[in-house]
Amino acid sequence: MSQETQGKQSVITPIRAVIALCLLAPFVAMLWVGSYAKVDPLLAGIPFFYWYQMLWVLIATALTVVAYKLWQRDQRAQRARRVREGGEER
Repeated sequence: MSQETQGKQSVITPIRAVIALCLLAPFVAMLWVGSYAKVDPLLAGIPFFYWYQMLWVLIATALTVVAYKLWQRDQRAQRARRVREGGEER
């Protein structure tokens, strides 16, 4: 394998695994309807079905921000690694 194609390979790192989990968690939580398809407990008179989904809007926002910050950190580390190895910076 040439060095050109080797540098382009996608690598699964622990940071990328955490990013994937952060982005996947809200989808799993919302698609698993059986876990929240109920009325009780009420929160300020709002059935669980509704406030649970609204809570996940906030959680998903926070997880997306975390994933974005981790992605930025990962990209900076890759760029620094390429420069250190004598590659070109993009």
